[in-house]
Amino acid sequence: MAQITQVTLVDDLDGGEAAESVSFSLDGKTYEIDLSAKHAAALRDAFAPFIGGARRAGNAAKVGSQQRMSTVRSTGSGRSRGETAAIREWANANGLEVSTRGRISSAVLEAYENRATAPATAPVTEAAAEPAETVAAEAQPKPKRRTRKKADAAA
Repeated sequence: MAQITQVTLVDDLDGGEAAESVSFSLDGKTYEIDLSAKHAAALRDAFAPFIGGARRAGNAAKVGSQQRMSTVRSTGSGRSRGETAAIREWANANGLEVSTRGRISSAVLEAYENRATAPATAPVTEAAAEPAETVAAEAQPKPKRRTRKKADAAA
């Protein structure tokens, strides 16, 4: 036994026969409506002045399709893992303090980028420790802000 399935689009505005499904997005929400040729043209004409003054939103996926965005691990600075490892190794060899994981401080990055023009800073000795301590005391972090607690509803 053979079956034939026929899909008929119905205009969502007037209940007549629809010619096409029209997809559009507004305020981050995607919509789709079945419209006759006349209503589809009216919708496009209504959007035309706004589309003319708008800009395209980058590499947006086709309206109505669902795409997964791939997650990409990045160092955040555009440097490869090998380069960050080389920076850490150079910093340790030149007496600069750098963690084995995480973000590399801007001071270390700057020293690494300027390594050919300026010598690296030598490890801090006891004679030079006093000026470094005064600078460190001036650059102490600000205390954390306290969050406000809402008044109890019972009070």
